[in-house]
Amino acid sequence: MTIYALRPQPDVPVPQTAMVMAAGLGKRMRPLTVTRPKPLIDVAGKPLIDHVFDRLGAAGVQRAVVNVHYLADQLEAHLRARVKGIDLHISDERRQLMETGGGLVQARHLLGDQPFLCVNSDNLWIDGPSDAIRLLSAQWDDATMDALLLLVPLARATCHRGQGDFRLDAFGRITERRKPGRLAPFVFTGVQILSPRVLRDWPEGPFSTNLFWNRAMAEGRLWGAVHQGLWFDVGSPHAIRETETALAEL
Repeated sequence: MTIYALRPQPDVPVPQTAMVMAAGLGKRMRPLTVTRPKPLIDVAGKPLIDHVFDRLGAAGVQRAVVNVHYLADQLEAHLRARVKGIDLHISDERRQLMETGGGLVQARHLLGDQPFLCVNSDNLWIDGPSDAIRLLSAQWDDATMDALLLLVPLARATCHRGQGDFRLDAFGRITERRKPGRLAPFVFTGVQILSPRVLRDWPEGPFSTNLFWNRAMAEGRLWGAVHQGLWFDVGSPHAIRETETALAEL
């Protein structure tokens, strides 16, 4: 299936650039990832990364930067053959996997100077009453935010085996990460809007986006928006079956 940029609804402007995180090794998805990268694993009839590009196109995103590492040639060939209507750029991590934070830093020259979307390629979501990307965009406030994360309540995090990630205050500001031995009410979906301001004072080599999040939280500039639809953490072969069963019942 060729991925086209679908006509967006014009009511909410969205970031025109998205970073798609697709360089991971996919260890939890083995043995399916022995011969293909995790973003190309089929779920509900098409590769995971195709689901992501369908959402980006529907929201009206114009440019996408995709980082690649594991079986990079296979993933890059798929993207160049399938993505239509979105200006595609590859951030090459073939020599060294940079993790999420390092991947953002390496791709920063491609991301521009405006707030951008960042989307993981190993999850799948179904929109609720509002398109999730437009929901984020409508809540983005550049004056007060450096990062706005799309969160889902732990009770609705399908296939998720964790104990939650964050706590929010009454206004939507993220105030606390989950502490060991405790539950947190919200799970990060892998979808967020970031300001280029957040990419500063980074360490050499690979590192996690947690560095940027922790600093933004300390400065009161890390916020969350609650997803109104369904979300699936597709991280293992078992999760694929669970996700497809749930989708078939809709």
